[in-house]
Amino acid sequence: MNGHGSTRRTFLKTSVAATGGLVIAFHVPGAKRLAASGLTPAGGFAPNAFLRIGEDDTVTVLLAHSEMGQGIWTTLPMLIAEELDCDWSSIRVEHAPAAQAYAHTAFGIQATGGSTTTWSEFDRYRQAGAAARSMLVQAAAQEVGVPVSECRTGNGVVTASGRSLRYGELTAIAATLTPPESVPLRDPSEWSLIGTPTRRLDTPEKITGRAKFGIDVQLEGMLTAVVARAPSFGATLKSFDASAARAVPGVRHVVQVPSGVAVVADHSWAAIKGREILDIEWTSGPTSGVDSEELLAEWADLTRSPGVTAAERGDTADALAGAEQTIESLFFFPYLAHAAMEPLNCAVRIGPDGCDIWTGTQFQGPDQMAAAAITGLDPEQVRIHTTFLGGGFGRRANPAADFVSEAVHVAKAAGVPVKTIWTRDDDTRGGYYRPAFVHRARLGLGANGMPVAWDHDMAGQSILAGTFFEAGMPENGVDPSSVEGLVDSPYMAEVPNHRVGVHTPDPGIPVLWWRSVGHTHTAFVVETLIDQAAHAAGADPVEYRRKLLAEHPRHLGVLDLAAEKAGWGSNLSAGRARGVAVHESFGSFVAEVAEVSVSGNEIRVHRVTAAIDCGIAVNPEAIEAQIQGGIAYGLSATLHSEIHLKEGAARESNFDDYKVLRLAEMPDVDVHIVPSTDPPGGVGEPGTPPIAPAVANAVFALTGQRLTELPLKL
Repeated sequence: MNGHGSTRRTFLKTSVAATGGLVIAFHVPGAKRLAASGLTPAGGFAPNAFLRIGEDDTVTVLLAHSEMGQGIWTTLPMLIAEELDCDWSSIRVEHAPAAQAYAHTAFGIQATGGSTTTWSEFDRYRQAGAAARSMLVQAAAQEVGVPVSECRTGNGVVTASGRSLRYGELTAIAATLTPPESVPLRDPSEWSLIGTPTRRLDTPEKITGRAKFGIDVQLEGMLTAVVARAPSFGATLKSFDASAARAVPGVRHVVQVPSGVAVVADHSWAAIKGREILDIEWTSGPTSGVDSEELLAEWADLTRSPGVTAAERGDTADALAGAEQTIESLFFFPYLAHAAMEPLNCAVRIGPDGCDIWTGTQFQGPDQMAAAAITGLDPEQVRIHTTFLGGGFGRRANPAADFVSEAVHVAKAAGVPVKTIWTRDDDTRGGYYRPAFVHRARLGLGANGMPVAWDHDMAGQSILAGTFFEAGMPENGVDPSSVEGLVDSPYMAEVPNHRVGVHTPDPGIPVLWWRSVGHTHTAFVVETLIDQAAHAAGADPVEYRRKLLAEHPRHLGVLDLAAEKAGWGSNLSAGRARGVAVHESFGSFVAEVAEVSVSGNEIRVHRVTAAIDCGIAVNPEAIEAQIQGGIAYGLSATLHSEIHLKEGAARESNFDDYKVLRLAEMPDVDVHIVPSTDPPGGVGEPGTPPIAPAVANAVFALTGQRLTELPLKL
């Protein structure tokens, strides 16, 4: 792959097309077809798959995506309400069932990930609202006996010829009309909701405890299970004796499943106690001896030789040889667990009419297919009831459908409804980590201090290899999610001679996307290197970036805004320094300035000033919250988190040794949004990549120590 590669958004579109997935256009399905599929309820007015209006004026919005804290429970209804012209207080929200009508407009499967929800639904959800409004206006015109042109809407009411008709009054007539294929959307100058800070609709539910997460699900006759899984990756079950476990009060079943041995009991305590005294013998596998420190050392040696070419331009070797200065750095990134607040769980009931699954999932489509294969049912007979997710960060979007498949196997083997839960230790040690990576980079500077050559090799596991997404990877086998943020960096675009090589070893450790995916390591490498170059050139780090980003206005815009709001260049109190980083990911541009201090070996982040250009800002309040959350999540990996593997098993188990940011460590965070009319970009992930390099660059400014390993260690 020459040039700067494809974006992750483009990759996902092409990969799904390559696997035969349906790429859905922005057409809102008709009411008759939906009724035939069983997606619309009896009564009321459901003009399409995404909303229904009751006779009491309530407007229920069905989310094609999963709410896991990112705020789409509010953002997507805002899109519909803007075009529907309804009373915002009448909005109700539900997760949609698993059905092709709700397939992602780009991926072709029902899924939530990649910071894609808002941009992928920006047209479809507005069109749904506009179509419903059009039908209500037609119904009012028919009822009053006037032309449609004489009808006006506002706050859930159609006014015509002196009469005001509530939407609820019009549902019976509207339900008899044919839904329009498309309706003109409102001009942005007419928007009253989009762009307005709006409080989250799910907050009251969560504050009062009414919100139902997967872990809260209770069913009549349901038992609880935990699974004894292999003690190391690659190990397999040889034999087990369950006699002692079955003697524990409350234990009802002990069954073998593909992932191990499940203890099924009246409650989790009995299941856990039964699991503790299982007598199990395991057989070691090819990955049972993996040591992560040894892996990283091996991969560091691997990066001394050129990898498979991911990007190349000019004559890098010759330009490096003629450079005035050369910067060489080696970067290390560990495996990372997702560490969601709610550990994995899944409740399953298999009956004569199909299989019902209650869980917080990001991947309804693949999970439905996996459950159908296990039970021998048609996919339509597998009903997934999506609950709120207590955090996902990519772990609940697994192409292997591991935790859902396991729960279906347990319920099938036990013959009763079962909720399979993972303890925190199970979750931390259960694999599907952010891959570990090593980068080796050489940057050559010319006489003016600007980069003239960039030679870069990296080594780490592919997330997409072995999944159904692999079909969309380039012929040379380079995983785009490994190199995103590097091969398409605006800095690299300004370097006339550059080369990026990729080594993709596979030690057999289960890996998966983690909030902001490849950008978690590439942004750190890129922004650290540029900071090194600025200091080597004797330039101010912000001014140096401004020169490199002169032809990249959106990068430059957030950089200037963050620097201004942070007071870049102004005096700080003794013992503090600032660092800066700017990065594009998921269609959005973010700059962050971190203010830090150091006490002994402890790094303390006091303040972060962030600027984001995410295109049209649908809900500024949600955007601010997501940038704050992304920074907090990124600071955990910056300061604390890492998974160490010994003999193929994770040493860390819980929040005592897999450390995340504590409340007392949270810095003050100021978020500034660049006004924009560009199409929406992602928001859930772009706040995470810049924070680690911003902190590391601040530490260098304060101490002179250039840190190139995460978590940062002085």
